[in-house]
Amino acid sequence: MRVYTRTGDDGTTGLIGGTRVQKYDQRLEAYGTVDELNSWIGLIRSQDINIEDISDLIVIQNKLFVIGANLATDTSKVDLTEKLSCCNDDILFLENKMDLILDDLPPLSNFLLPGGNNAVSYCHLARTVCRRAERRVYKLASEASVSDQVLKYLNRLSDYLYVLSRKIAKDMEVEEIPWKS
Repeated sequence: MRVYTRTGDDGTTGLIGGTRVQKYDQRLEAYGTVDELNSWIGLIRSQDINIEDISDLIVIQNKLFVIGANLATDTSKVDLTEKLSCCNDDILFLENKMDLILDDLPPLSNFLLPGGNNAVSYCHLARTVCRRAERRVYKLASEASVSDQVLKYLNRLSDYLYVLSRKIAKDMEVEEIPWKS
């Protein structure tokens, strides 16, 4: 199987279901940003971090592939809702992980400046890309049907990435620098 098809040479791409849309279509902006987020999470996973965090990130990356496929589906042509689901259990997974991490971290009284080392910085980069993905998916939701669970998942995921940045900073004994106005 070849990677190239040449079908996109005219500035269009195919959705799941066969519909062709412009490469700047809002749907592509949404799932393309989710794909970018997945790559940033892969970079976090490639760092020397806790094996449990790596396992959790693999779960998240798999879910992001499902979400990307969900967003790339023309639901007027094909219904893959059950196969490409994002459900309350996925959101609870993130919330439960955050609760466990936060139980072991000192409370915050200020915002933190992103940075400290590569792993912490990559978490912050992924967090900001996740927020952009959330905005893109909300924009898409104003034009097409998008699962509420996908929107909630992306919202929780950005929170999780922030909390993970703090956990990694603690695990690696990296100083957190508070923002001073």
